[in-house]
Amino acid sequence: MPDSGDVQAVKASNPGDSQVRVYAVAPRENADPDEIVDGFLEAMTSDDPGFATARKYLTKQAARSWKPEENIAVLTTAPGRDPAVRLADPESTGRTFPLSGRQIATVDASHAYQPKAPAEYAESIHVVQQLAADGKTKEWRIDKLPKGLVLGEADFLRNYRSVNKYYFASGENWVVADPVYIRQRQDPVTRMDPVAQTVKALLEGPTGWLNPAVDTRFPSGTQLREGVTTLATDDQSTLKVPLNKKADHVGAAACKGMAAQLLFTLRDLTSVRVEQVEIQGSGGNRLCLLGKGQAIDEYSPVRNPGGGENPYFVDEHGKLMMLSVDGQRPDKPTEVTGPFGKGTLPLRSVGVDREESYAAGVVQDGRELRVGSLSTDEELPAPVVTSTAAQPDNRLSAPSWDGRGDLWVADRNPLKPRLWMVPGGRGERIEVATPWLRDGARIESLRVSADGVRIALLVTQDKRTTLQIGRVERTFDDGVQSVAVTDLENAAPRLESVTSVSWAGPSRLVVVGTEAGGVQQVRYVQTDGSTSASSVLPGLNGVEAVAAPHGEQAPVVADSGNDGIVRLVPGANWQPVVKEGGSPVYPG
Repeated sequence: MPDSGDVQAVKASNPGDSQVRVYAVAPRENADPDEIVDGFLEAMTSDDPGFATARKYLTKQAARSWKPEENIAVLTTAPGRDPAVRLADPESTGRTFPLSGRQIATVDASHAYQPKAPAEYAESIHVVQQLAADGKTKEWRIDKLPKGLVLGEADFLRNYRSVNKYYFASGENWVVADPVYIRQRQDPVTRMDPVAQTVKALLEGPTGWLNPAVDTRFPSGTQLREGVTTLATDDQSTLKVPLNKKADHVGAAACKGMAAQLLFTLRDLTSVRVEQVEIQGSGGNRLCLLGKGQAIDEYSPVRNPGGGENPYFVDEHGKLMMLSVDGQRPDKPTEVTGPFGKGTLPLRSVGVDREESYAAGVVQDGRELRVGSLSTDEELPAPVVTSTAAQPDNRLSAPSWDGRGDLWVADRNPLKPRLWMVPGGRGERIEVATPWLRDGARIESLRVSADGVRIALLVTQDKRTTLQIGRVERTFDDGVQSVAVTDLENAAPRLESVTSVSWAGPSRLVVVGTEAGGVQQVRYVQTDGSTSASSVLPGLNGVEAVAAPHGEQAPVVADSGNDGIVRLVPGANWQPVVKEGGSPVYPG
């Protein structure tokens, strides 16, 4: 223990520890302006109901107009200020305190997380003197402040957690994840517990980015019954959800879809175990009841989501091989049935459909994309897509299948870069509208989500490769399908360069990338761009490609360059599987 030295101020919150709680402290009598500003910044990180204590640092007018729920500015660390910097007003009636930091994200009123490349945060807090409660003395209070909340990343992750809301793909009968952030505990503004918060967020509708591609089964205006702030399961793990009269007259099919949206949404909440949902009308009457198993069977975008998933790779001879996850020899690859297992047409890269019935292979020179059976030795049909680029690395990317059975591939020809979709894997190819694919932009690789609504793209432009998430929009005119990928969002703005990406669940990706001035890392990233300290996987050198399962039981598989194919079992370190091989993939 040191017995000398100066006393130094430290932040009250413990970064990354969700068990730490901050209790707001009201301003002391005759507090100086510095104490008012520091006390308010600390009070914003608390769970104080209604942020009542934080409002005590504000003037009456500011306390009435401040809406902490409308916006959250997330900084790398808690907002800082230089105690020596305080700007006096010309009339000397107030003080302005600039806030410093680097902003990495914004969370809007719909709870949507919007990442951004770290940038200087430029806001300030202004304090003035007002009459105290005794009507005689004056006290310093804040009259101008940033909109919403300003939190360091550690405080944000301590107070908020990511959950997936679920909506239906437009015109389809399977669900799509829509990640948002809710409070870890009771919401200070609505006083709702996490379950009620999550249901409320679901009823408010999809986030703006996803909205054009999804539908909800809830009638417009549907809300929780007035006064409901807590939702809890009974001894049968049934959650009863009382709604207002907007839901009173829904049909049986729509009600079943509503219950499915609730079941998928609530399964991410570890604090509650929901086996079935009962939807109640405004009078407390049961509208419908649905079990979790039935919801998964009928509405999941992945067929047999609880079944085994097997990874595949291309060996040194260009043959397609399978690794059995459940077998006694998970490190012993087996040749697949069908033409790709024979090696008569050596492959460069491969994609396996989600039912593991067909594979799509790009031949070794990158010029042709062919589709073959994984169950019979039938002859390979003609190529479904062909590239005319001069160099192999400028030809076809690795292919990817969505849950609809459609096949996707990019032609990286610099003279005419294009994105193709092949309906059913064998239909007439469709050129996908990509208005952003210009000015030298190039698609390095792509992976389509199981629901077919989102696509993860590695896009190179100006010598930098970034991870972009695009929304897939499909239209039909007289039976003719048109497809577009629109509204690209950078899902990993803090990564300087991204090498490989794979879907790892409904709204999570595994990414291989490098931060500015850093080393290569393999980590999980949410599709909204948010991450956590626990998302980094064990270190692995020279990763060229990565593949992750849709579920959490099967291992992550990677091509580690000189070390060949390796795998990462949950709770263990990377283990070698095959010395020679590449292009690892899971179905999809």
